[in-house]
Amino acid sequence: MKWIAERDALIAQTLAFVQSVTGKKDELHPPEPPPAAFAVTTEIVTVRAVAVETDPPPAVSPPAPQPQSLQIPPPPPGGDFRREMQARIANFRKHQERFEREREEYCAATLTKLRAALRDVGPPPPAEK
Repeated sequence: MKWIAERDALIAQTLAFVQSVTGKKDELHPPEPPPAAFAVTTEIVTVRAVAVETDPPPAVSPPAPQPQSLQIPPPPPGGDFRREMQARIANFRKHQERFEREREEYCAATLTKLRAALRDVGPPPPAEK
C-alpha cells in the first residue's frame, strides 16, 4: 500500500517542520522514522535584520487616526425607559393588528371570488347510472 507510506512520510515531514519552527520536540508522540525512500531533511535558517541608511531621512507621516469606540448612550431614567418600551409594544401591537386585518380582508375577498365563480358555473350535471 503505497499511499500509507506516502501518508506516513507526509506526517513525518510535517512534524519535523513544526519542531524546527517551534524548537520543541513532541514528547507525547515521537515521530516515526520515515521510510528510506522519503528521508526528511530539515534545515534551520537564521535571519538577521540589517538597518540601511538612506541619504535623506524618509518623511514621517502622521499616525493614522485610531478608530473610535462606539459610545452607547446610557439608558434613560427609569420612567422614560418604561414609557419608551410601552410605546414600542403599542406600536408593535398596531402592526400585528393591521397585518391580521389585511389577512382577513384578503381571505374574505378570495372566498367571495370563489363563491361567485362557483355560482357562475352552476351545479354539475347528474351522473348517469
